Amino acid sequence: MTDQHGLVSAVSDGIVDHPLTIVVLFVLLTGGFATGIGEIQMEGGTEQFSEDVEAYQTNDYVDETFGPAFEDEPGTTLLLQDSQNVLSKQSLVRMLRVQHRLSERSSQRVLQTTSPAQLVAAELDPSATTTEAQLRVLRRATETEVQQAVRAQGANPKFTRLIGEDFNARSASSSAAIGVVTHDANGDDQFLQQIQLEAQRVATAADGDIRVFGSGITEYENTQVLRDSLAASIPAVVVLLVLFLAVAYRDPFDLLLAIVGLVMSLVWTFGFVGIAGIPFTQLQVALPPLLMAIGVDFGIHIINRYREELEDAPDTLSEAETGITAAVRRTISPLMVAFFMVMGTSVIGFSANMASGLSPIADFGLVAAVGIVSVMLIFGIFLPAAKLLVERLRRDTPLPSFTSKPLGAEDSMLGRVLPYHLSITSKAPVLFVFVLVLTAGAAGYYGQDVESSFENEDMLPPEEISGYLNYLPAEMQPGTYTVTGNIHFLEENFETTDDDTVTIYLQGSFAEDYALESVYRGGEDPPSSFVTGESRQAEATSILTVIDKYARESPSFAALVERSDRTGNGVPDVNLDVIYEELLSSPYEEEALQYLTADYRETRVVYSVETDATDAAITTDAESVAETSFRHQATETGDVVVFQRVSDEVYNSAVTALLLALTLAVVFLTLTYYALERRPALGVVTLFPILVTVVFLVATMRFLDIPFNTLTATILSVTVGIGIDYSIHVVHRFVEEYDTRGNGLASARVTLQGTGGALFGTTLTTATAGIALYYLSITPILVQFGALIAFSVTYSFITSVVILPVVLVLWTRWESVRDAVQIGFIGGTPK
Repeated sequence: MTDQHGLVSAVSDGIVDHPLTIVVLFVLLTGGFATGIGEIQMEGGTEQFSEDVEAYQTNDYVDETFGPAFEDEPGTTLLLQDSQNVLSKQSLVRMLRVQHRLSERSSQRVLQTTSPAQLVAAELDPSATTTEAQLRVLRRATETEVQQAVRAQGANPKFTRLIGEDFNARSASSSAAIGVVTHDANGDDQFLQQIQLEAQRVATAADGDIRVFGSGITEYENTQVLRDSLAASIPAVVVLLVLFLAVAYRDPFDLLLAIVGLVMSLVWTFGFVGIAGIPFTQLQVALPPLLMAIGVDFGIHIINRYREELEDAPDTLSEAETGITAAVRRTISPLMVAFFMVMGTSVIGFSANMASGLSPIADFGLVAAVGIVSVMLIFGIFLPAAKLLVERLRRDTPLPSFTSKPLGAEDSMLGRVLPYHLSITSKAPVLFVFVLVLTAGAAGYYGQDVESSFENEDMLPPEEISGYLNYLPAEMQPGTYTVTGNIHFLEENFETTDDDTVTIYLQGSFAEDYALESVYRGGEDPPSSFVTGESRQAEATSILTVIDKYARESPSFAALVERSDRTGNGVPDVNLDVIYEELLSSPYEEEALQYLTADYRETRVVYSVETDATDAAITTDAESVAETSFRHQATETGDVVVFQRVSDEVYNSAVTALLLALTLAVVFLTLTYYALERRPALGVVTLFPILVTVVFLVATMRFLDIPFNTLTATILSVTVGIGIDYSIHVVHRFVEEYDTRGNGLASARVTLQGTGGALFGTTLTTATAGIALYYLSITPILVQFGALIAFSVTYSFITSVVILPVVLVLWTRWESVRDAVQIGFIGGTPK
């Protein structure tokens, strides 16, 4: 069929006539792309997904402006101490000893250190201003003196900020403390990473209860978990793929060619990543197994079809056109069109993710599309050329021969099983499709409530590693990760996160008389997700909170506040600039600057929210408060708002990518089938099983409680990209057989025996890749994605070999009716 098409004939002739030239050219291209591998920069964590969202940018500015208590700012290392009583003499000495050792190291470039231990030492001896002197003071003090100094510091906000919320002044005890070390890192993230890793080794060597936390370690572990995920999953995927390929090919030469093609595909794809400067993220960890699986699919189709054509090669051929050459030419001709269609639709499916508003998802779509094109070129052009050279070498030299039987041959068990259902479904195809549509509709209705999610835990290194990973070879075992555990430690012991709060960021003049009244009234009659007191006033922390705290400690300041309150509600409404000036000259200056800038033009109000309220409800309520409750310009923000906005974008990305992929795919297929066959309806027929697959996959996501997250949001368009591969091969082979046989049922049977066998091998290898990701990936989203890939390819295979042949048989009946109608209209001659 395809010999009619000049381009296909030209490609086929080029491969057959110049195989060595093609192989050399592809090897040289591979070497060129290989230079980009070393330029790949890994990037992990959740910030890469958030930074494209406007709410994140606002939240980042608010955090930077108001300086939250333990913001992990560049140049800052946190020493986290956890024991029965971190305020005992022994624990305080341990904290100071670690700080002193860090201060002594010139490589640490320590500018300043702060900790409860230093404040207690300063209380005991104000003249001790260095860590060495303070350490000496603590060592000489008695336990009673230390307890008295702790109680004296109990009213100091700087001290209470650095100890856990369970602080008990009477017993001078707490179970958690933080030491802060500031370094002169000059904004160099890589240098800060080295500093913090060294600090981690120092703290570990101290044999104490102190852990190191900071942006450098977070970045290091986020990168390390990517490497560990690749180190654990990719070798396993390769081994499993090689085993399945060995079974599918049963020929070491074919197996070697397939492995070379897979390696080249990965080099091209990720060499492009390095050359283009695209960050390698956790999303892209999923690409090597996917690309290898697609390459395996192409390879199995090439080898399987070659073996079929070799068996059917005529006995009498010219000297130039040997059986080997003829088989390769007849393999390329039909498959080149199918490969082009597969490439086009797969690229459409994957690249649809480029429409996402989140750059890592868009990058994933771009890299996947480049990978698909690479796979098609390598397996569609390089592999047949290399196969021809190998077969000629085997013909001309005494190399051993192996099986040439195609997978799924008619007399094989697979060849008998795959078409078996046709004897049942073909008897009532309309009823079968009707029942299928009803079932798919029910599955779609069930799956419509799949949630979207964006959580730190999805992207961060896990706190605990699955036990079976420890049985892997040493080179594949994951490392030790501390970031997630340290984050949980901060969340549980300190007021450091916005998990149960939202922030309203206000801009304007807050020295005006009405300013604080406006802030106060913003909390009146709040929405349902906001925590309220007995007076229906929202629980909030703001500059008013700091004013009240200082007023309770300073009678003169309390008198100033009372004189400035003309309405008697406890909120000053005159002399605000005087009140701010007094507050910023008090011990509460640092805390006041967390809520009001020094120029009095920006402030924030932090509202407590109900813990059982959904992020969506909280975000909606916060938006309502910001729009209606303040006289100043107000913007809602905070972690809850940011995560919800990213979650919304994740869901939008999934839906947009799916609709875009389906729309472009049906247009592409319809136009292609019209151009090639004058049968545009085949475009819709090809897409039908994909729609069923997507519906059942979404239902599976709901059943397994797998939400759309930053990686699984791509699964629907990925399913279109992979599943369309199966459908195109079935349709293309069916049409080829139907044009020869003229019988739909017989064509379907032959298609399932030949192409169905190749698809079965593809399904095994791709599902295996997904299962390997599921069991060997370290981060939760990769585990979920691996499971969905396994389900996706399994559903795609089932719909392609069970549903699609029945639909194609119905299509042949429709085409027969159409032809009969045309014959009647134009006088007995088909148009």
